[in-house]
Amino acid sequence: MAHIYIRHRVSDYARWKSAFDAAAEMRRSAGERSYQIFRMADDPDNVMLLFDWDTLDKARDYLDSPDLKEAMSEAGVVDIPEVRFLLEAESGRP
Repeated sequence: MAHIYIRHRVSDYARWKSAFDAAAEMRRSAGERSYQIFRMADDPDNVMLLFDWDTLDKARDYLDSPDLKEAMSEAGVVDIPEVRFLLEAESGRP
């Protein structure tokens, strides 16, 4: 399983979240297994996402999609997203 971290600023969180929710099936069919959304406590339009994806290749293909770039623009993403592809090295609990 691959993980994707994305950080970007949005013009309006509610507008962005509505578009994000509308794209759920598109993400699932491209290999998304789960997601988490985080917002900066002192800057709620600064959004961070952590996705679990089937494979790194499927994640890269999805993020390179012209449809995704257009959808992000329409959803109000106002800067160039910071994207990191992650492979889990270890996990645990105290």
